[in-house]
Amino acid sequence: MIINCAIIDDEPLAAGLLKSYAEKTPFLNLTGTYGSAVEAMRDLRINPVHLLFLDIQMPELSGIEFAKILPPDTKVIFTTAFKQYAVEGYKVSALDYLMKPVSYEDFLKAANKALDWFCIVQKKRTYAADRFMYVKSDYKLVRVALDDILYIEGLKDYISICLTNGEKIASLMNMKKIEDYLPRPEFLRTHRSYIVHMAKVETIERFRIVFGDQYLPISDSYKEDVQQYFDSHTLA
Repeated sequence: MIINCAIIDDEPLAAGLLKSYAEKTPFLNLTGTYGSAVEAMRDLRINPVHLLFLDIQMPELSGIEFAKILPPDTKVIFTTAFKQYAVEGYKVSALDYLMKPVSYEDFLKAANKALDWFCIVQKKRTYAADRFMYVKSDYKLVRVALDDILYIEGLKDYISICLTNGEKIASLMNMKKIEDYLPRPEFLRTHRSYIVHMAKVETIERFRIVFGDQYLPISDSYKEDVQQYFDSHTLA
């Protein structure tokens, strides 16, 4: 996968260093380098990028302020000489936070984190569009239609994909991995041990999901997301 990226930094030396790093990273395609967020704004509106290497402390419009108005598909890696901005950076869902002077090692680690994120998003969109995925089970690749999934249970070293026909498919995989790839909010984590296909839920009883004689708990850690889903589908 090739990631289109841009650099916004009002320090020419810092911008030049980041430019040299981006140009020698095979999966990055640098489309522009800008001295301010205001300068970049028009170009990025016409030709948006996947990833911004964005300085925080800049005149007119700070990196934090600019990040808040970016499209949700544009991800940010902040670059700054000031540690106190780290918390603010994560509040706007930055993928990473690089301290100046930035080494190529740190730059590459952050860029690889972005690559991993975009690969997950791309696969998730593919699964959502094609409506199926393949999982490894008993040395075979098994095709699983998303519409056939009732819920997924996390066991000790593997997961069990429970289908609407009662069949269960075991796969050596952790819950976080399959959660990352399944489209939200169609599939929601309701408990550390359960991911539920929300469109298949017909009954809620005492804030437990009921599938026949099976009762799936909703833990406090995931209660807010689940409640929001039900609220958005409930007649007042």
